Amino acid sequence: MALQGTLKDFGIADILQLIGQQQKTGQLCLANKEQEVNIFFRDGNIARVESVTRKKKDLIGNMLVRAEIITEAQLEESLETQRRTLKRLGDVLVSSGAITADRFKKMMQLQATETIYKLFSWDAGTYEFKAEPVESDTESITPLRAESVLMEGFRMVDEWPVIRKKINRLDMTFETLRPLPPPVNKEEDLDAAFDDAFAEKKKDENKGEFKSVGDSERAVYEKITPERDVRRLIDVALLGEFETCKALLNLINLDYIRPTTGAGKSASADRDGLLQKVGQSLGSLGASMAVLAAIVFLVAQLTGTLSLASSPASTFADPAAQRFISRTQVKRIEAALVVFRLEKGDVPEKLDALVEAGLLKPEELRYPWREQYYYRRLAAREFVLLPPLQ
Repeated sequence: MALQGTLKDFGIADILQLIGQQQKTGQLCLANKEQEVNIFFRDGNIARVESVTRKKKDLIGNMLVRAEIITEAQLEESLETQRRTLKRLGDVLVSSGAITADRFKKMMQLQATETIYKLFSWDAGTYEFKAEPVESDTESITPLRAESVLMEGFRMVDEWPVIRKKINRLDMTFETLRPLPPPVNKEEDLDAAFDDAFAEKKKDENKGEFKSVGDSERAVYEKITPERDVRRLIDVALLGEFETCKALLNLINLDYIRPTTGAGKSASADRDGLLQKVGQSLGSLGASMAVLAAIVFLVAQLTGTLSLASSPASTFADPAAQRFISRTQVKRIEAALVVFRLEKGDVPEKLDALVEAGLLKPEELRYPWREQYYYRRLAAREFVLLPPLQ
């Protein structure tokens, strides 16, 4: 499969979706003015990620030091050994006892995912996919499913603007106000999540889904000290930039922590993090999405349902509007799949079964797109549902 062009014509999400759907094996080269990233696929799964122009601070050795897993002295000693023996840095660190093999693999996985998710903030560049044999390096990272990366990427794009309202500076520091409650029983947590999924009450716009204390919030809370700003918390929490900032917002909303006065340049002046880049690219889009959200909510209140489809030809000229409306439609299809599973015992092989069961209309399987949604049944109760390639 020959695939090349510019990211303005064919976005990161579309490229990953196409390679994942067709289960291709090969190398995807992405480049812009400042960076070059190579993603290696095997049977549609991401097997390896390499940044040709990775900054020094993002090298795995420096990441380990910033995470306070190893010391500067241990890194320098390991790098010297690496130069003499030509072994991989990870092998040197593990053999010296500085880090366990499992922990090093987790750090490599974090480095790979952070590199991939930052690609979603690119608004320009080129891409080229070459179909060729690729060897998996399972000792370094666990292969990533392209569909999972896509869904996580879309979630980040949706939620970054909300996070950025309060976590808007990388030099912000925090103080704890009260201890966290004990962990919630898993069964009770699942029941609450099920109730929330079918609740009709509009969520608090300042919190939305940002309202629960989970493992991420606990991990970040434990790392908070008066000296650690957002940058340092991202380094030591080992969750990545997005999850760390989201956890901080949750803790602020729930009054477990509060920001203290920070000094230094504002986040808008710092161009290195995904927090700033995504915020800039979505800033102008936020206002129009808010208006559209209000219209959609008003229609739901007036009609009693959120069924917006009228005919297969109903489409929007603005891709951003299509993507926004599509997310609501995806939720509707997912709800129909849940009902189908409750009635039949498992999810269907094809989405057309939802129409045959009277749960959806034929046009709702593609609204607001011309093509039908991408759907794949993984197991009796598991599936992948994504917008079609455009």
